[in-house]
Amino acid sequence: MVMRYYSLLLLLLAACVGAYAQRPADTMTGVFSERIKSLQVNLEGDAFAMPVAVLNTPDRITVSFDHLAEDREYFRYSLTHCNASWQPSGLVESEFLDGFNEGTIDDYDFSRGTTVHYVHYQFSIPNEQVSPTISGNYLLQVYQENDPDSILLQCRFMLSEDIVPVALSASAQTDIDYNRSHQQLSIVVDTERANIEDPFNDLLVVANQNGRLDSEVAVRQPLRMQGRKVVYEHQSPLIFEAGNEYRRFEAVSDTYPGMSVENIEYFNPYYHYTLYTDVPRADETYSYDQTQHGRYFIRNYNSSESDIEADYGVVHFSLDMPEIPGAMIFLDGDFVQRRFDDNSRMQYNYATGRYERSMLLKQGAYNYRYLIVPPGARRGYTDRIEGDKYQTVNEYNVRVYTRRRGERYDRLIGTASCINNL
Repeated sequence: MVMRYYSLLLLLLAACVGAYAQRPADTMTGVFSERIKSLQVNLEGDAFAMPVAVLNTPDRITVSFDHLAEDREYFRYSLTHCNASWQPSGLVESEFLDGFNEGTIDDYDFSRGTTVHYVHYQFSIPNEQVSPTISGNYLLQVYQENDPDSILLQCRFMLSEDIVPVALSASAQTDIDYNRSHQQLSIVVDTERANIEDPFNDLLVVANQNGRLDSEVAVRQPLRMQGRKVVYEHQSPLIFEAGNEYRRFEAVSDTYPGMSVENIEYFNPYYHYTLYTDVPRADETYSYDQTQHGRYFIRNYNSSESDIEADYGVVHFSLDMPEIPGAMIFLDGDFVQRRFDDNSRMQYNYATGRYERSMLLKQGAYNYRYLIVPPGARRGYTDRIEGDKYQTVNEYNVRVYTRRRGERYDRLIGTASCINNL
């Protein structure tokens, strides 16, 4: 009996260890230090593009962030090659890098004329220290020189071979409704230059709406072949809730309220920007607004160098609606790294009858909206707060991967973006 008990205990322990070992690694872009702010990852020279550079071209990925400190600190970074699902691919460094897998961040500047002192850091990849050699997904992690095991921030970027043209379009005439609450993608991948032996098994198409990761989808099987073109259409994963235009605010000055800012006050040590209280829009008629699909841009209205002259202030968000028992409401946008965490989660205030969140942000123009995560769900929905309006102008992004027989990693061979005009 005792031996059977210990055998059962060992089996349970092994099962727990196995489950833990299989837990996916957290590779989402994120900031893990309260002193790191305003992380941005862009294709150099194009803040509106996906963070994708074309391999073996002058393209570079630029990473920038602020460290709230009086003096410079010594930061380093390293890369991890990932598969199409953003899990480490298992390649050794020499298989995806030319040189060493550690770079120093030497481009920095101190804030000027701000109430909150910070040091602004910026660097680009590839560079003389770190130069990736193969396509695919990359996770970049930043740490202090003397503490490489403590990751301060991490971010995703991609390198593409750019050998398959991708035609991408969106329509509100979907397989589940017609000009009501959804939009559907049609994707055509031209494989003539890619030497794809089995398009039905060797390709993986990943699509997202407005850079959101919680609702991102992956499609393996196309609908049909049209010569060398692979067609993905009339497939349920490619149907997205239409959502609504992003909300916007501009906190570009500490002397006058900008767009959607009700008032500005100073309480030592920060300026406080109180936004006008938001209300649900699900029952309102659609109203077009030209937004940046969830992005944010650092800007001080009286500065030519906003990266180091824009100040930090506490921004107060509020949403006037009854509490939804069991559900969680999160802010969505690049400024919260598209994460559902304590920083982006709205808290219900019973005294005011509102969902509220305050956070320290750099002066600039911001896009945001509210997502509701129902009990037990792993993704957010726009229907109950923002509404799903078929006319909404959304940005869709597509990435095409391949891994042929004998290959050890997922190659990124093509990308595309489109903004639907319905």
